Amino acid sequence: MSQAKEEPEPIGSINLAQLTQEQANRIYDQGREAVVKILCELSKQVIVHQSQIGQLQEEVRRLKEQIAKDSHNSSKPPSSDEFQKPSVHSLRPPSERKTGGQEGHQGNTLKMVDKPDKIIIHRVDKCQKCGSELANKETLGIEKRQVFDIPPIKLEVTEHQAQIKMCPNCQDTSKAQFPEDVSAPAQYGLRLKSLWVYLMCYQLLPYERTCELLRDIFSCNVSEGTLANTTQSCSESLQPVLNQIKQEIIKSPVVNFDETGACVNGKRQWMHVASTARLTHYQIHPKRGSEAMNENGILNGYKGRSIHDFWKPYFKFSCTHGLCNAHHLRELTFLYEEQGQQWAKDMIECLVGIKKAVDQAKSLKLSSLSAEKINEFESRYDEILKRGYSQNPLAQEALAQKKRGKQKQSKARNLLRRLDEHAKEVLAFMYDFDVPFDNNQAERDIRMVKVHNKISGTFRSYNGAQIFCNIRSYISTARKNTVNIIEAIHNVFTGAPFVPMTSGP
Repeated sequence: MSQAKEEPEPIGSINLAQLTQEQANRIYDQGREAVVKILCELSKQVIVHQSQIGQLQEEVRRLKEQIAKDSHNSSKPPSSDEFQKPSVHSLRPPSERKTGGQEGHQGNTLKMVDKPDKIIIHRVDKCQKCGSELANKETLGIEKRQVFDIPPIKLEVTEHQAQIKMCPNCQDTSKAQFPEDVSAPAQYGLRLKSLWVYLMCYQLLPYERTCELLRDIFSCNVSEGTLANTTQSCSESLQPVLNQIKQEIIKSPVVNFDETGACVNGKRQWMHVASTARLTHYQIHPKRGSEAMNENGILNGYKGRSIHDFWKPYFKFSCTHGLCNAHHLRELTFLYEEQGQQWAKDMIECLVGIKKAVDQAKSLKLSSLSAEKINEFESRYDEILKRGYSQNPLAQEALAQKKRGKQKQSKARNLLRRLDEHAKEVLAFMYDFDVPFDNNQAERDIRMVKVHNKISGTFRSYNGAQIFCNIRSYISTARKNTVNIIEAIHNVFTGAPFVPMTSGP
């Protein structure tokens, strides 16, 4: 009886990634058709693997760039930086001044006063050498030392007594009127209320810690509900002042704008700020873009120049614009340090050089740079952009005619396009000396929201966030105008709040 012929192993069942020599021989024995089929199958796998490798390489590159980002080369805050020695120094050019107090600087050394509040006399009763009695001897002189300290702190209780008298003619009784702010048998005074509004909205203490501080220092057991009612009353009294602040901002020739995320009752909201050197206005809104800006009522009526980062909803408004160059310097730093793009370093030097020339002109009381100097800087700026474009050509997908719509480009290409298409906004500080180089004014003001989040946590309600915005707008504006904050808050409760008036940007 003849032996049955062994069936060849199906090609589809072979793992080509782990092909053994024995399997290869079997495929070869099956003839040309089997070999061609295997080669075609291998070719398909190579194509798939090449695609996967490309995707993984791109993912690795993206993750490396993400890890390399910190506050000096991106918009990440310094608080997110890891505790390690920075690889580069600040973008700010080094100063020629020595560290410490400068020549002519007046220090703040504690000095003795002519009329102290309290005098304690330390008497000499016996001779320190022989022990003789000196109590009744004449004092030849004294040596003074003064200690500045806080006296024991306690609440002062003022009792208001309204007299009641009977008229001898009509026998009717008359009672004296209490002051308007004395409305209950027992209540807290306006200065104490001003203090706890100051602690929560300026020093950014949470409700619970404010209650602890008042209890520990003043032996005053205030409830969180009382604090909330007081801040709400303060916020409601500030509405006319807030409207005045908005009108003054709208009349300002240059205004800085920014926005940041804030957590309200577990949901992400957006805190918007509009500010100048004298004015600050905060607004909380569920949206980040133009809907919130329209509702705020500043940008949609503003005709001056708005300074901001490259958040596109700002460009929907008809005012003139200026872009924050601090953002540009950080992005350029990243491109130079992480991708080795020389044009980025040249652009940093160009922008910093223009700023230095502008600062020097301002110090000489000049109102503008010369036309020759401006043309020189513009030519240098354009030449750097050309070199940047040559180093970062359009992505191949964008060149294909079959592709429609906006194609994704590299970070370098997108930054080049922004610096090119918005050159007038980037260099606005060079053309107009009233325009700042960056958006630091708004960023300093919006930073307080982040500080509040770290100290006090999130806002419990949208109403609570809006109360904070109203009071913080007033406090920040008062501080910029060198008004004492506690006095400014006290004046709100007395009906005479500080109202900013127009006196420049």
